[in-house]
Amino acid sequence: MAKKRLVFTLLYQQGGFYLSRNFRLQRVGDLNWLQHNYCFSSIATSIDELVILDVSRDMSDRSAFCAAVAQVSANCFMPLVLGGGIRSFEDAETLVSNGADKLLLNTALASDTYLVRELVALYGSQCIIASVDYRVENGSFVVYTNQGRQRLDQSFQGYIEELSSLQVGELYINSIDRDGTGQGYCLDSLAQLDAATHLPVIVAGGAGNQYHLLEGLQCASVDAVATANLFNFIGDGLPKARAHLIDNGISMARW
Repeated sequence: MAKKRLVFTLLYQQGGFYLSRNFRLQRVGDLNWLQHNYCFSSIATSIDELVILDVSRDMSDRSAFCAAVAQVSANCFMPLVLGGGIRSFEDAETLVSNGADKLLLNTALASDTYLVRELVALYGSQCIIASVDYRVENGSFVVYTNQGRQRLDQSFQGYIEELSSLQVGELYINSIDRDGTGQGYCLDSLAQLDAATHLPVIVAGGAGNQYHLLEGLQCASVDAVATANLFNFIGDGLPKARAHLIDNGISMARW
């Protein structure tokens, strides 16, 4: 049986790191703040993957993002997932050449399936993660792209089936409604996922404590849980969360 995973996500924009609540961003601090409160080389045994997303509206200064990635991930021996604004082969190549083990795609999944297929062919399915942001509207799950600004006129289940046909390696399912609230994951979407795909699933959006992480990983169809909460898991929060998951019977790697 595959081990379940704990994923930590950082949101970067123009020199700073941000918290997100319902996709509205609030600056927390710069790289010095992050390094003072999180030493990823020391907590590498507590998380299985580190995701760093460039959420800048203007992608003209990709070099600054790559420089921040290099500093954050220095001496980190864990898979590194990079994403945000991947619209071309050149964008993908830049991130891979700057340390990405996997690429996280969002808007391109709906706007440029040719690019997605070619990236899968070039890097392999295992390197491509499909990020799906959604809201619950009138009892239905509705997919949004372009940092939550563009509503797709396609059913949630149909979209997931389409992503599966693109041969991506994983799904990163993020609830905009729960994002940053600390109220726990929206797990109601899992039934539709089960009906639409057999891809590994990472759930995101809403984790505020170790109990939420545990609830997510106790779902048979969930392969990993992600959190971007910079405050609730500060200090020794991540090591304690992982210990809690293992103590409650979650099968995880012991580094």
